[in-house]
Amino acid sequence: MMRCAVKCGGNVVVAAARGDRRSPAIAPPPTTARMPDRVLCCGMRSRGADLAGVEMAGPQGGGVTGLFRARSSPRYARVRATASVDPEDIPLEKVQSKSSGSVLPYVGVACLGAILFGYHLGVVNGALEYLAKDLGIAENAVLQGWVVSTTLAGATAGSFTGGALADKFGRTRTFILDAIPLAVGALLSATAQDVRTMIIGRLLAGIGIGISSALVPLYISEISPTEIRGALGSVNQLFICIGILAALVAGLPLAGNPAWWRTMFGISVVPSILLALGMAVSPESPRWLFQQGKLSQAETAIKKLYGREKVAEVMYDLKAAGQGSSEPDASWFDLFSKRYWKVVSVGAALFLFQQLAGINAVVYYSTSVFRSAGIASDVAASALVGAANVFGTMVASSLMDKQGRKSLLITSFSGMAASMLLLSLSFTWKALAPYAGPLAVAGTVLYVLSFALGAGPVPALLLPEIFASRIRAKAVALSLGMHWVSNFFIGLYFLSVVNKFGISTVYLGFASVCALAVLYIAGNVVETKGRSLEEIERALSSAS
Repeated sequence: MMRCAVKCGGNVVVAAARGDRRSPAIAPPPTTARMPDRVLCCGMRSRGADLAGVEMAGPQGGGVTGLFRARSSPRYARVRATASVDPEDIPLEKVQSKSSGSVLPYVGVACLGAILFGYHLGVVNGALEYLAKDLGIAENAVLQGWVVSTTLAGATAGSFTGGALADKFGRTRTFILDAIPLAVGALLSATAQDVRTMIIGRLLAGIGIGISSALVPLYISEISPTEIRGALGSVNQLFICIGILAALVAGLPLAGNPAWWRTMFGISVVPSILLALGMAVSPESPRWLFQQGKLSQAETAIKKLYGREKVAEVMYDLKAAGQGSSEPDASWFDLFSKRYWKVVSVGAALFLFQQLAGINAVVYYSTSVFRSAGIASDVAASALVGAANVFGTMVASSLMDKQGRKSLLITSFSGMAASMLLLSLSFTWKALAPYAGPLAVAGTVLYVLSFALGAGPVPALLLPEIFASRIRAKAVALSLGMHWVSNFFIGLYFLSVVNKFGISTVYLGFASVCALAVLYIAGNVVETKGRSLEEIERALSSAS
């Protein structure tokens, strides 16, 4: 066997030549060598790439397509060759080649689901007063609450089924199926002549956004390169914010045209159709195809996502990672076992804190809150809140892979607590009464900015990072179930609680929840930036 040194990405890779084939030379493994049994794939860090001494990295200056650079870290030298994968079978050419594909168009298509998620949550904010008059429920606060909360009830049901549907039918086909309740629900809401039809429409739309809430981050995480997984993962939250902002802006013509609320609901049919059409031509997740034993289709998907030159490399990573392991999917009871409970409880708690901190109460009823504070243009003030959400999430996207997830969460909830305290005081202190309106807007905007920096995007990003493949679908469903159940009850009872205790006391309660969240995150959440799944699980286990 002949050996030679090859310059690759500024580092030297030792290669061994066997006739016309070349592969990285790997030192004989130690007697006690090991390989982690579970990783993420399709650009996310894998032990197959570690065996070859490489990892995916963007070109200098940043980019999605990425280069593969040699790693010299000694912890990547310990490997265990399996019967199905020989490390010396990796062609050296694939290490040096650049990807000719791009995942961005398909991330964009998936984010149509995130836009619809945000739009259906926010559209009722400005339209509620006008649709209540048309449907004869202007004096019935309970039925108005059901119009708001029925979407959340449907989303709860959809979130519990979204992960399972994605595992059974695949990610892209589930997206196409999801477009049906999204479009039909929007159409029924837009044409409703009575409150019953409106509630049915809102329920169907809720089921649709519940499914997409699980599906969008799952699909994005499985096709995203490792080095920008944080940025692309937060794009999901960014487009949710854009959807909410679009709904608030869509409500601006209501003052001059009270019947405009029907158009507000109807226009969401268009992105639902575009989502179905886009997913019909988008590649399936290579990871899901590999797990199903559809190797040729997985290769086709990889070719579409990353280019022909990456097929051998990504397929090698999938095989080396043992994605086709014979361990069966976990049952619901397994989620509560000693093996998984710690990580599952963290995922569920993050979403619970996210909702109990009051974000959706601010979004749903910002119009009423601003009006009570004396703001003349309440819809415009709510649009300002949506803009703050979008801006904050854009900042978070740029910081996610630099500052890390945990630090952003702590900063976010701390800022939210301070903002809620400011809001509470603005409604309590008589000395601040002349400034209550501006303080309400400032406190709300600061709250939303703080939320968008961490509490909004990070929980959904953490789910695919901390959940093992065996429990991922059910654990995601359980965590998002907590999200939607708490969301439902907040939407249903928020106004009643405000009427009983006062807005100042409610905001003070939200501030207390944010402070508790900071303490919980500091003691239980581990940093996942740049860490393998095995390191994350080990840290969570030691903290229990």
